[in-house]
Amino acid sequence: MSQLDKLSVNAIRVLSADAIQKACSGHPGMPLGCAPLAYELWMNHLSHNPADPDWENRDRFVLSGGHASMLLYSLLHLFGYGGLSKEDIMEFRQLGSKTPGHPEYGHTVGVEATTGPLGAGIGMAVGMAIAESHLAHVFNREDYPVVDHYTYVLGGDGCMMEGISSEALSLAGTLGLEKLIVIYDSNRISIEGDTDAVFKEDVAKRMEAFGFQTILVEDGNDLEAIGKAIEEAKADKSRPSFITVRTEIGFGCPAKQGKASSHGEPLGEENVAALRENLGWNYSEAFYVPDEVYRHFEQASREKAENEAAWKVMFAAYCQEYPEMEALWNQYHGEGVKKAAEALLEDEGLWADSGKPEATRSVSGRVLNRLKDLLPNLMGGSADLGPSNKTIMNGAGDYSADDRGGRNLHFGVREMAMTAIGNGLLLHGGMRAYVATFFVFSDYTKPMARLSALMKLPLTYVFTHDSIGVGEDGPTHEPVEQLAMFRSIPNFHVFRPCDAVETVAAWYSAVSTENTPTALVLSRQNLPAVKGTGRDALKGAYILDDCEGTPELILIASGSEVALTVKAKEELEKEGRKVRVVSMPSMEVFEEQTAEYKESVLPKVVRKRVAVEALGGFGWHKYVGLDGALVTMNGFGASAPAAKLFEHFGFTAEHIAEVARAL
Repeated sequence: MSQLDKLSVNAIRVLSADAIQKACSGHPGMPLGCAPLAYELWMNHLSHNPADPDWENRDRFVLSGGHASMLLYSLLHLFGYGGLSKEDIMEFRQLGSKTPGHPEYGHTVGVEATTGPLGAGIGMAVGMAIAESHLAHVFNREDYPVVDHYTYVLGGDGCMMEGISSEALSLAGTLGLEKLIVIYDSNRISIEGDTDAVFKEDVAKRMEAFGFQTILVEDGNDLEAIGKAIEEAKADKSRPSFITVRTEIGFGCPAKQGKASSHGEPLGEENVAALRENLGWNYSEAFYVPDEVYRHFEQASREKAENEAAWKVMFAAYCQEYPEMEALWNQYHGEGVKKAAEALLEDEGLWADSGKPEATRSVSGRVLNRLKDLLPNLMGGSADLGPSNKTIMNGAGDYSADDRGGRNLHFGVREMAMTAIGNGLLLHGGMRAYVATFFVFSDYTKPMARLSALMKLPLTYVFTHDSIGVGEDGPTHEPVEQLAMFRSIPNFHVFRPCDAVETVAAWYSAVSTENTPTALVLSRQNLPAVKGTGRDALKGAYILDDCEGTPELILIASGSEVALTVKAKEELEKEGRKVRVVSMPSMEVFEEQTAEYKESVLPKVVRKRVAVEALGGFGWHKYVGLDGALVTMNGFGASAPAAKLFEHFGFTAEHIAEVARAL
């Protein structure tokens, strides 16, 4: 290691330690231990341009161990990303700073994914690698490798313990994602101490069994060995690679090195001083970096900009020789989604009321296959439930190690990894994605769905078998509380359509949004076409069936229960009651409407209200108030034919009318 390399590595360490100490909060252990491998990767192997962080053909780097955020911020600062200044580093973990406690996509320039939940970054990196390989298949031509880059992900022992990493890496090995390189920071320490107490397996052998090339670097401070391992990984053209790097947590700090106490707390002023002395860092001023180090990184940044410049020359020639591919590229990376949404909105055949009972999952499948033609970059699939979820794109091929052009993804029974991969497809750019499973198994997707919302990714979730209408499979397969769970996530739209028309509206909403994920919650059983449904469903809630003048009672429902409320209204009208029926497929979208519109649908003067939904009632009191009532589930379901269950649990027009009369 040259003196300049040593200074540069230690600059990363000291900046990280100073920022964490000033904040009195953070995780110094991994930045101190991983600084050499991060430096070697970013300086000598990662193809990127700090002056253009969005360059399409850059290598992607994901810090799965997001608690080590100062490692990433130090690199971004030294390379000159997005004007991330010394003052920004000094504001680590402070309100409104560019350097939050964990990396946040869209907040800090150069951060490729929001990470922190351990293992999540690994799953998203797999999605990025899938996107790269698919786009390369679509766009590359002889002598024109316009899509040709690697995805690197750095994770530690905790990431390897989390189940999502095994889910994702098992699939990555099966798919032979040769441009995915996983770097394992193996320091054998977690928050509670030595990992031998809970984690003694040979991780490399597990990865070998998954289908990875496995490489070991014995000394995490050996830049030459690290560089050789990265090049060896890149040389394998048939398998993803897994590089184990033996590091020491808290390296350089005598009192903390190799100890769990260095993981998640500041080193302390005395220990920061000892770190400087032990590393031979001859500068006592906090946050000081020698000019020669800055010049070194600036020179590297200028050289790396040449990679993009050369790519742009190639891309210009490519566009001249293949103008049709340039148009397709612009469709993938530009206005394609907007145009597809407009085409969907104008497709009168899709919006037409067929008049026949249909399961909304079946309607969804029909809409998806229309979108397949409108959106050539639409890619997705199900966690081994494609035929049931109706999420197979006919004639679009199956993505595999042998066919990178396929657009149907088979995730296997891996719901959490599936969702992370969906996020990764969108994070990569150039792709639109959807994922699917039974609604009851959406529990497995929740952590990654939360990240979709945090990152403002328009991932579409297709959740079928949406209520006790699942029937004979019983309570283990009948979702009750899941709808409330997803409705509770900020920046997340949930649509539970009542018929074919509302299902088209739900898909249009999902496709047209730019920064909000959407869950389509769909029925297994056939639902009748409901008179009055239409494009007003795009407002989240609307008056489906009204009375003359001001109603004395409002019935509100979603999904399969809407038709029941219409029948209940008919019963009540026979008694001279003035009743309004409101279909509310999406609470979140309704809340985004104007106050005037919301008042027109649910006037405050009408306090007698009944909400009807064959799921848990949590969240509905916002709309029915203290004077209203709920016809919802108060416990789990049961095993019986769906019609019997609806009757048993009170989801009948007669019972709804009875509850209304009691008001």
